[in-house]
Amino acid sequence: MKKFRPQPGFVVQAYRFALDPNASQEAALRSHCGAARAAYNWAVGWVTASWWQRRAEESYGISEAKLTQWRPWSLPALRKAFNEAKKTDPRFAAWWEENSKEAYSTGLTNASSAFDNYAKSKNGKRKGRRTGAPRFKPKRKARLACRFTTGTIRVDTDARHVTLPRLGTLRTHEPTVKLLTRVQAGTARILSATVRHERGRWFASFQVEVKRDLVKVARPDAAVGIDLGVKTLAVMADSMGEIRTVPNPRHLDAALKQLRRTSRTVSRRQGPDRRTGQKPSRRWEKANAARNRVHHRVANLRADALHKLTSAVAAEYGTVVVEDLNVAGMLRNPRLARHIADAGFGEIRRRLTYKAQRNGCRIVAANRWFPSSKTCSGCGAVKAKLPLHVRTYECGACGLVIDRDDNAALNLAALAAACVTGTGVAGDQDTAPAVPKPRGADQKTRATRPRRKTGTGRAGGATLPHQRQTESRDRPQAEALTLW
Repeated sequence: MKKFRPQPGFVVQAYRFALDPNASQEAALRSHCGAARAAYNWAVGWVTASWWQRRAEESYGISEAKLTQWRPWSLPALRKAFNEAKKTDPRFAAWWEENSKEAYSTGLTNASSAFDNYAKSKNGKRKGRRTGAPRFKPKRKARLACRFTTGTIRVDTDARHVTLPRLGTLRTHEPTVKLLTRVQAGTARILSATVRHERGRWFASFQVEVKRDLVKVARPDAAVGIDLGVKTLAVMADSMGEIRTVPNPRHLDAALKQLRRTSRTVSRRQGPDRRTGQKPSRRWEKANAARNRVHHRVANLRADALHKLTSAVAAEYGTVVVEDLNVAGMLRNPRLARHIADAGFGEIRRRLTYKAQRNGCRIVAANRWFPSSKTCSGCGAVKAKLPLHVRTYECGACGLVIDRDDNAALNLAALAAACVTGTGVAGDQDTAPAVPKPRGADQKTRATRPRRKTGTGRAGGATLPHQRQTESRDRPQAEALTLW
């Protein structure tokens, strides 16, 4: 499928609004999200059925030419097969007409993407951790979401309602003036809408093509280095030598006492038990809802604080230098995992990356092995060891005494001048002065894990072949695949 590209001067932006549906509308929302999950499970079962069948036939000694044909997972093939099956399959025949076709298209699209990601991961064409074969989505764990790309999708003129296909007009919890004003002025065009149940509420997210002029940053010639931490959320040092400190709000720590109390209340109630089929009591559902409200409030406070921090940084400085932290590895530390997750290290960099595009701000990622804390910001000497409990940096060469986090932020800010334009990575350029990296700190992290041996328990654990098309979806598969 050809990737959508906005017009010159336009950007694709999301507008998200909380909804206040009534009882019948909430039932319709849940029905659409359940239809998307059912279509996804059907697609996974339909494709993997041919995998298991071919595997069984191979065990019987049947030749390759006589094996069952592979079932393709491209989106057009899944749509064609589902449209034929939904009228006769007892799982869909009685109720599929109650929901919009976009609900089933959402599930089929997600299934096609899941199979594409699995194939690319097996062939080594996908970055990141290895992706397993698509599995069925259970009803009790599946995230409720449904995407609409066609039909009536609009923001009503009263700025308090939105209209979606088959769902009708839904009242919003907050005014939609920001989007409505742009749509009426002709500077925005709604592309799609997604409804999602998250943190105890229903939300409608509109994907919009918006005309947005580039807003210059307040200090285009200034660079800032950001050192993230647990004791202090961020220490920012700019190229002029000014150091700012952003305290860590610790929203989760502030709510732990309340969470413990609500969790004890939940544990005393009669909860669900899948083994015995026991259903939760009314008191358990009420106590569990009270505990979830505490979690939702913490998540909302954290998101609000990170949005304010990243927006202020991206609007002020011309160059922002951040660390390439291994957050997933840091979360394996049992002593610091809760504090690191509460701070949101990975979310800070992600939000800075996309917010910098609208202000002309440049984001530079320091090399993961750059010793920002061990390097003296005055003379450039590098210490061999600097334990985490040592919070004051004392240079043995020039005698500089400075806070450990302030020293790291100054080193990151200095990397902006040494960064080669276009590489996007600082700390490993040839133009920068060579500094020793003790204790083997110049070693690269292994990008891929060693291939594990696949057992005989799952058909999805087999080896996938190379695909013939470069596009990820919407292309028919012309020849057979070899999964084992």
